[in-house]
Amino acid sequence: MRSRSIGVVDYGSGNLRSVRKALEASGASTSLVSGASQLADLDAVVVPGVGSFGDCAANLQGAGLWNPLREWISSGRPYLGICLGYQLLFESSEESPGVNGLGVLPGRVVRFSHAGLKVPHMGWNSLSNLKGPLFQGLQDETSFYFVHSFFPVPADATLASSTCEYGARFAASVSREALHATQFHPEKSQAAGLAVLRNFLSTL
Repeated sequence: MRSRSIGVVDYGSGNLRSVRKALEASGASTSLVSGASQLADLDAVVVPGVGSFGDCAANLQGAGLWNPLREWISSGRPYLGICLGYQLLFESSEESPGVNGLGVLPGRVVRFSHAGLKVPHMGWNSLSNLKGPLFQGLQDETSFYFVHSFFPVPADATLASSTCEYGARFAASVSREALHATQFHPEKSQAAGLAVLRNFLSTL
C-alpha cells in the first residue's frame, strides 16, 4: 500500500512537530498546510490543537483556510481533528464567546466546572465505550494523554466513538463517516496513540 499523503494544518499555534513525527511513524507522508492551494492533492488533513478556540479560528480565517476546511469536510474527505481541532468542529465554545466554530457538527464546547476538579484536565485517563474505526484492536480502559480545560458536548450523542470520565463523562472522540476527532492527543499517547493513527490511515 502506498504511503498516504497527510496535510497537517499550520495555523500558527499547533503541536506540529510531534503530530507529524507520530503520523510518519505510523506510515504516512506528511506536509504542512498553510494555504488552501496545498489541499488539492492530499489524502487527508489533520488539524492539531494547541491554543485558544478564538485565536485558532482567527488564524485559520486569516490564512484563507476556514471555508476550504469546511468544504473539505462537507465533501466527505478524510479529516482528523486533535484537541482544539476537535473542538473547532462544533458551533461555539465557552472559551471564546461570540466566536463561531466550523459548525460542521451540532453542539458546543464547555468548560469543566465541577467543584473541586483540577483544571486543566492533564495526564493519562482511560477511555470507555470504544467503537468505530479509530479503535480497532483496542479495548475499553485503554489510557490516552489529555491536556484540556474545555470539551465538546455533541448535540447527537451517538457521534461519540469513546467516552472519558473526569468529573463527569464526556465524549473523548467522535466519528462520522470520514470525519474523526479526538480530545486526547494520540501523538503523546505512546503505543495506543500510534494505533489510533494507524487505524485512521487504514480508513483512507
